[in-house]
Amino acid sequence: MGSRWSAAGRRQTWQSAHALLLLPVLLIVAIAVATIESPPDVHLGPTLVIAPALTPSFAGARATALVAALAVAAQVVIGVFHGGLMSANHIVQIVTLTLLSVVVTVYAAMRDRRRAQLAQVRSVAEAAQHVLMWPLPEHIGPLRIASLYLAAEDEAQIGGDLYAATHAGGQVRVLIGDVRGKGLAAIGEAALLLSAFRESAHRDITLPELAAVLEQSVTRYAADMESPEEAGERFATALLIEIPDLDPITRMTSCGHPPPLLLSPGHAVTVPSLHPSPPLGVQGTRATEHIVDVFSFEPGDTLLLYTDGVVEARDVRHRFYPLADRVAQWTDSSPEALIHHVRRDLMTHAGGHLGDDAALIALHRTPSVHRHQHGILGRGGARAAAGDVSELPGL
Repeated sequence: MGSRWSAAGRRQTWQSAHALLLLPVLLIVAIAVATIESPPDVHLGPTLVIAPALTPSFAGARATALVAALAVAAQVVIGVFHGGLMSANHIVQIVTLTLLSVVVTVYAAMRDRRRAQLAQVRSVAEAAQHVLMWPLPEHIGPLRIASLYLAAEDEAQIGGDLYAATHAGGQVRVLIGDVRGKGLAAIGEAALLLSAFRESAHRDITLPELAAVLEQSVTRYAADMESPEEAGERFATALLIEIPDLDPITRMTSCGHPPPLLLSPGHAVTVPSLHPSPPLGVQGTRATEHIVDVFSFEPGDTLLLYTDGVVEARDVRHRFYPLADRVAQWTDSSPEALIHHVRRDLMTHAGGHLGDDAALIALHRTPSVHRHQHGILGRGGARAAAGDVSELPGL
């Protein structure tokens, strides 16, 4: 389906470009006719350069060369019927138009070559990014999932934020994280965390042990890649969630990451209490105590995970995006609709451009359990244990 639409789009672009070629051709004909019909002392021939100069804006080097040749030919015809081809004035005009046409054609050829190189680099980058950040499935275990990734850098699809999920052993484990930095420069650390999570999340270990594995990976990466000038600058926040298929008691461990929002039907938004440990890589080789927090995640509820690029997005008055307040109006929405509403509202708040990468995952617990989905997939207590929305940092 996607390739069909892509082919249709290319065909439509090709047809539009060829239709636009009529403009410089008609311009050349009009100038030639007007010059031939004008008095001998009126010279409109120099305006023929407009045609080849205009063509590169919508066509390639070959079309530009063709229009340029037609313009020079028109100048020759003008010379024959308007004062004599061998007159000094017409010879100068023909030579000048020829030189300018050559310059414009060379420019168009260089631009086409650069566009081809850029398209190749972009396709390689897109392929690498898709390999790194696998799309999250629509269903995994007892959950319906929708996700959103907004990279701060133009032309980038991923950056320093990451997320992934795995279903194994009768439970779903989800990772969302944020490495220091943004855009393409942060992909190395993001890839490291995703690989460590995918390798270890299916093992029979606790969330604190899984967090320790991620800590070791970040520490080793920093030791190998960090320059003396960057000492202590490579770290990442991470939130690990463990959701059993049949038990509403959900567990989470945070390494400096903001807590999720728990959305219940009827516009209720709560923040599960969280006791975060320092971000990954901050403690170095020192052992870190990772605490497990528990809360109730009932069927019909939606858990919204996010990175700080969402809540730290600012409007023109430098106010942070009030995520908890905004999502309160969409607690009855499906995960897909919720993500759609947040994206539109967030981009409106930020004026269409984010200063940092941003990621969101909406996890909706369904009454039925989808036992048939297993394997690693990813992109990238009681209800009283939940605190008030006002406890959320930055909101």
